Amino acid sequence: MCTFLKGDYERYKVKKEKQLADGGHMGRIIGIDLGTTNSAAAVWENGESHLIPNAFGDYLTPSVVSIGKDGTVYVGKIAKERLVTHPEDTVSVFKRFMGTEKIYSLAGKKYRPEELSALVLKRLKEDAEHYLGEEITEAVISVPAYFNDLARNATKNAGELAGFHVERIINEPSAASLYYQCRSQMEDAVMLVFDFGGGTLDVSLVECFDNIVEILAVSGDNHLGGSDFDRLIADMFWKSCGLSENRFSAEDAAIVLERAENCKFELTGQETAQMCVTLAGREYRMEVSRKELILQAEPLFERMAQPIRRVLSDGQKSAREVDAVVLVGGSCKMPVVQKYLNYLLQRTDIAVVSPDYMIALGAGVYAGIKERNADIRDMLLTDICPFSLSVSQYNEADPNRDLCDVLIERNMALPVSRETIMTTAHDRQTKMRFKVYQGEAMYAEDNLLLGSITVPVPVGPEGKEKVRVRYTYDINGILVVDVHVVSTGQEKQLVIRNDKIKLSEEELKKRLEQLNKLKIHPRDLEENRLVLARAEKLHRETTGYIREQIDSRVQYFNYYLGRQDVLSINKGRKQLNLFLDYVEEQCLQETAFEGTADGFSRWYESSKQAVDAQDQADYRKEEQEYELWRGGHLTS
Repeated sequence: MCTFLKGDYERYKVKKEKQLADGGHMGRIIGIDLGTTNSAAAVWENGESHLIPNAFGDYLTPSVVSIGKDGTVYVGKIAKERLVTHPEDTVSVFKRFMGTEKIYSLAGKKYRPEELSALVLKRLKEDAEHYLGEEITEAVISVPAYFNDLARNATKNAGELAGFHVERIINEPSAASLYYQCRSQMEDAVMLVFDFGGGTLDVSLVECFDNIVEILAVSGDNHLGGSDFDRLIADMFWKSCGLSENRFSAEDAAIVLERAENCKFELTGQETAQMCVTLAGREYRMEVSRKELILQAEPLFERMAQPIRRVLSDGQKSAREVDAVVLVGGSCKMPVVQKYLNYLLQRTDIAVVSPDYMIALGAGVYAGIKERNADIRDMLLTDICPFSLSVSQYNEADPNRDLCDVLIERNMALPVSRETIMTTAHDRQTKMRFKVYQGEAMYAEDNLLLGSITVPVPVGPEGKEKVRVRYTYDINGILVVDVHVVSTGQEKQLVIRNDKIKLSEEELKKRLEQLNKLKIHPRDLEENRLVLARAEKLHRETTGYIREQIDSRVQYFNYYLGRQDVLSINKGRKQLNLFLDYVEEQCLQETAFEGTADGFSRWYESSKQAVDAQDQADYRKEEQEYELWRGGHLTS
């Protein structure tokens, strides 16, 4: 049974010293929640997952770094205070940019997000070693489930820079579910884990049965968190007082943002709060209520709903089939967030159990499992592929923009292996090059290029030579690409590890040059771009058969665009729009929440009235044309 450490440090210290004196082994692996706003660490000891206090006796260490002019490094609570006094040399919320090329300049030196994270991890390591009285060499670090390989590798690198051996990165919803299951003793349950921290939102659908914790689907927004509410309240303050933020110094802006955060905390415990700030010798005040905040934060709430809809759709579950809704992250303590989830999911049994610490405690449980502690049942945590993995495919309708043939769909359980057969696209082709991409976009260039592999093929007519392409992806983020030329038996293999998943500046420059060289084409007209953009959006939000249908119909519309016949293009666009209407309503029907079900019947009636007999006849005719094209009876 996992219990929350209440803070009786002296009692635990005596117990620890006695165990060491008896020759017992203290845990040398700790679990770490490397958060956007705050970080925490835990250790498995005496049948429990215990939080580790820092030098101030707190369980949360602010994920803030500040560098003094003399080179002194400040991490945590002191650094957070310097956000106001030394904003130019202090930084927070850098977790949002893990795995990117973003650079921070502090006290004249440049730092990458993983280097700043390493400073936070190093402080947690020092606090843990002081608390446990022994050296800590290994850590289990949590990351959002939707982190791509670049972000995961950056997190692992941060751990290594901090002096840890990081063998395992654990998904935050897995950690939260592990602790919640251990605490509640729930078995055979489906959980919706809503992890809303200071800077990121991570929504996951998790199924627990027996000793297995399996993630069914993940989604999120790594640019949405409690700090966005701080920013919103600050903007409300500037506007209500008739002030322009640009007229004031960075220090003044930092003070307003800090007061906005305090105002948000006050609204957690009361219906209204007052914000008072002195700027340029004058006092300014603003009173804000929860109701007013809800009205102003409508765009933020809608962004919260999107990943919830997506995980329910991808996991093929309705809100009614979810056994528990688990709130994780400090921002979940906001009553307006809890009320919104009550409204959205039409349920009141939402669990708010130590949201600040649940991930760290879950990571502590997993650290205990990894140590093979006898007092904890071994648990199997299954992982998933958070982003689709695809291979480039020649686009006959638009040769300048390769399509993506998805081999491994997002949310597939790992390890996984999938195969497809590709054929030559041109007569007298001598080689075939396969580019490996990660992402949900329909066009290859809009996804993340992971690598490429080229094989020679015998000269022949278009479509004669066949090559088997197999992707194998494991839980450690290693992708193995195997290609096999059927006629010759030649085989090649490409192994893509995390540290190789990176676009060079040269590749980025080349991509931009290619885009700039595109000629003016009917597909560049606004109405055609709009329907294609809509199709791409739905392509990202769907999987399986529906995604394949969208791919096929977009290719058919591109076939019309390639002919550059205005009448045919208009008919094709109308047909594609009608199909996308159908897809949107199907997705809505499958993932609709209780409060929105009545809207579908009204839409259905109005849509029937809007389509007259001639339109229906035209649509049926276009469908017949589409079936002929799909069967290969039409050519460009």
